[in-house]
Amino acid sequence: QVQLVESGGGLVQPGGSLRLSCAASRSIIGIAMGWYRQAPGKERELVALIFNGNTNYADSVKGRFTISRDNAKNTVYLQMNSLKPEDTAVYYCHAPGGDWGQGTQVTVSS
Repeated sequence: QVQLVESGGGLVQPGGSLRLSCAASRSIIGIAMGWYRQAPGKERELVALIFNGNTNYADSVKGRFTISRDNAKNTVYLQMNSLKPEDTAVYYCHAPGGDWGQGTQVTVSS
C-alpha cells in the first residue's frame, strides 16, 4: 500500500486555521483518501473523504473543513477553518488497507 506522511499540525487559537498535508509515496490517482482524527479518550473518527472528485464530511466539520488533492504532487490536503477546541486531536490520513502513520497533532486552545 501507499505510504503516507502527515504534516501541518500545530497550536492555534479558536477561530484560527490550519492546512494539513498528506504526502504519498506514489501516485494516489484512483485511491480513496480520508482524513481521520482521534481526540483524547475517544475513538478515531472519519473527518473527510475524497474519491473520484467526490467529498464527504463528518457533520461536525461541514462548512469548516475542506479536503482536496493534488495528484501531480501526490498530496492530499485538509483545510481547517473556524477551528474549535473540540477539533483538538491527532489527525491522520489513510488509504484503504493501509497502515496508520504517526499523524499530526492539532491543538485548538486559547
